[in-house]
Amino acid sequence: MKEWFSKLFDVSFLKFLAVGVLNTLLGAAIMYGLYNLAGWSYWPATLANYIPTSILSFLLNRRFTFHDRETGWRPAVRFAVNIAVCYALAYGVAKPLTTLLFAAAGEKVQGNLSMLAGMGLFTLLNYFGQKFFAFQHRD
Repeated sequence: MKEWFSKLFDVSFLKFLAVGVLNTLLGAAIMYGLYNLAGWSYWPATLANYIPTSILSFLLNRRFTFHDRETGWRPAVRFAVNIAVCYALAYGVAKPLTTLLFAAAGEKVQGNLSMLAGMGLFTLLNYFGQKFFAFQHRD
């Protein structure tokens, strides 16, 4: 059990978190700015966050975190599939769950809480997706 856990949460996890801090700050500024200041709705605001931050994540995590040296389009395609699946799962679960749990709160509060929950769930799913699928880290 200990060996399994140490493989899951090795040094790549710490590097992923370091890259994630930068991505989260940038993504939160984009997403919350579009939702709260520009008046965008939930889905477009959350999706707009993942376009620039996914590019940054791909570039940084590919080399710095997972040391992927595979050439060609395959890593980029796997990465894009990973992002799409993680996004759909994380925000697809976060929205109805927070709407249910915070039914008495206003729509804006529910939306902001959904985004926060979605970001957390997305980050966790994305780590495993990048490690084992996008960059096929097999140490």
